[in-house]
Amino acid sequence: MRNHSVVSEFILLGLSADPQIQALLFVLFFVIYILTLMGNLMLLLVIRVDSQLHNPMYFFLGQLSFLDLCHSSVTVPKLLENLLSEKKTISVEGCMAQVFFVFATGGTESCLLAVMAYDRYVAISSPLLYGQMMNRKLCMGLVWGSWGLAFTDALINILVALNLDFCEAQNIHHFSCELPSLYPLSCSDVSASFTALLCSSLLHFFGNFLLIFFSYVCIFSTSLSISSTKGRSKAFSTCSSHLTAVSFFYGSGLLRYLMPNSGSTRELIFSLQYRVITPMLNPVIYSLKNKEVKAAVRKMLRKCF
Repeated sequence: MRNHSVVSEFILLGLSADPQIQALLFVLFFVIYILTLMGNLMLLLVIRVDSQLHNPMYFFLGQLSFLDLCHSSVTVPKLLENLLSEKKTISVEGCMAQVFFVFATGGTESCLLAVMAYDRYVAISSPLLYGQMMNRKLCMGLVWGSWGLAFTDALINILVALNLDFCEAQNIHHFSCELPSLYPLSCSDVSASFTALLCSSLLHFFGNFLLIFFSYVCIFSTSLSISSTKGRSKAFSTCSSHLTAVSFFYGSGLLRYLMPNSGSTRELIFSLQYRVITPMLNPVIYSLKNKEVKAAVRKMLRKCF
């Protein structure tokens, strides 16, 4: 039988080797993680409690909040642990598990953002038929399809990556496990895993990005045909939060994976934006730019206090 891994664990070099900076970073990321949990849980609760938010748009927004909780929780707890620990190790199995769940949750969010773009297109182009077209059965199918597609994609990538051998090198110049960070450590041929990663990135992430792009082309085309200025303004305002979320997610995510793997400061910043900051910002984006959500939050806070 073939011994697939001589190395049993990796060392995550993280963001800094200075203990004082590590202490400051721990406080910073702990606060960010708590805000992420509070913001997304509050949004889930508001959407659940307020009957005025029981429509497809907020159903998808609730799913996005749940995904942000999952996506952040895959990475941040281990990051916080390593900032406090002298031994910044992660087992090979744990590293592969983290790669899988980051890929799965990130892929699902990519699909869900495309679904939300389509939802906005239907709402603007066919407002009278919106409830009928975006019925609960279709919404559930789109969400389950997003999860299923992303987990299948992640499973294919991780099954191919499990064939990699790790012999001597242990240091990962990153705060978490990512497939591109593992390739320099492998003493076996990485071409199969790299090809699988490239194909899935092109088909999955770029495919969803194209769906979002074409949805917004149709949205802008439909909005420009609206005669009243108020109607056009309302159509654009309903999309502003989603566009902001898409910009944060795809901007940092694509820049991270298009950059060569070097462990540079810029690479770490894009990874932090993609994995840590964006999940915290999404509830803020949708709360600040959405009158219905702000009204629902105020109503809930009045009942509580």
